[in-house]
Amino acid sequence: MKAKITRELLRDLKPASAALDIIDTELRGFVARLSPSGTITYGIRYSNRDGRQCRYSLGRTFPATTVSAAREEARILLGKIAAGVDPAEEDRAKRRQVLTLGTFLDEQYGKWLQVNTRTGEHIAARLKSSFADHLDRPLHEFNAWTVEKWRSEKMKAGMSASTTNRNITALRGLFSRALEWGLIQSHPLATVKMLREPGGLVRWLSDDEETRLRAALSARETRERAARASANEWRAARKYDLLPELAPDQFWDHLRPMVLLSLNTGARQGELTKLRWDAVDLDNAVMTLKGDTTKSGSTRHIPLNSEALDTLRRWQKQSTGHIVFPGRSGGELVEIKTAWANLLKEAEIEAFRWHDMRHHFASRLVMAGVDLNTVRDLLGHSDLKMTLRYAHLAPEHKAAAVQKLVAK
Repeated sequence: MKAKITRELLRDLKPASAALDIIDTELRGFVARLSPSGTITYGIRYSNRDGRQCRYSLGRTFPATTVSAAREEARILLGKIAAGVDPAEEDRAKRRQVLTLGTFLDEQYGKWLQVNTRTGEHIAARLKSSFADHLDRPLHEFNAWTVEKWRSEKMKAGMSASTTNRNITALRGLFSRALEWGLIQSHPLATVKMLREPGGLVRWLSDDEETRLRAALSARETRERAARASANEWRAARKYDLLPELAPDQFWDHLRPMVLLSLNTGARQGELTKLRWDAVDLDNAVMTLKGDTTKSGSTRHIPLNSEALDTLRRWQKQSTGHIVFPGRSGGELVEIKTAWANLLKEAEIEAFRWHDMRHHFASRLVMAGVDLNTVRDLLGHSDLKMTLRYAHLAPEHKAAAVQKLVAK
């Protein structure tokens, strides 16, 4: 509403469900806002250099500040605006001077990540760990040289190009949001180029390595069962409650069924930890990886071969709850690194990550003659180029292709 702002007018205002702005008819640009809570604050309205309408609070409320005092403060501020000063931009500049990487990550960007990404906690943890020495640095002090210097130090310390690129990609996303929200004036990583990563390297298990891995899984279960039996003998002798016995067809824990499922489906570790029983159709032997759990965001259906099907049927008998592989608290499983590392050590397998079981799955399919389009569908690749890394594993296909020249 438009009216001359007076003490009597503001005193008689009644709050409503929506905020009400009173535009002063005496001083153009001077406003008072009545909030639904009944608080009345003074402010100004003006057009910035770009012609965009802005509202700026004076930080004063009625009746603590009189109308005449607020109007005079607004008059002075509007005069500065006419001379080219933008109070809102000045405030943003002050915030930029003190807003550090750590503060922005904790108070703004980290919260945005949790709401808008599936791996928000992981990205925030990566940023805090990778740039721990820079968390106290104000955002406006970052530039291309800062990042290049950080990268050089990490590379000298032995960090791989791929890990370095992932860390910089995470930092780039942070500054993109800061720029979008008006907290910085330019993107400090705009000219930073990614490192070239070695391509074409696909790690899979040889027949001997796969045999050793499976043997280590069996030996681990046998050893743990023996330890349980020994513990129960000790407890029985002292008349303590016995620990639960495992049936012969039960798994000791989640590790063996998860490894067998990875080898036979090519599912990522994160896809397995998020898997729910309602996405597993044992009658039709199909496992569905829903879009909100996959890297690409697309749902894919993976047929279960006999070993994968048998593994899930056995595991379901001893599983409780709706999560296929729950952690100790009943929620999603978080940590497998220790058990996996110990398993590889026992199997005497080196330079093999959990994710490489996905490569193993794809490689074995290609070497068995499965076409690349089918492999792409099973892996959930959005682009065939991602699947072509396995093409060299089927040399007989290339040989047959060039042989057609001779036949012709």
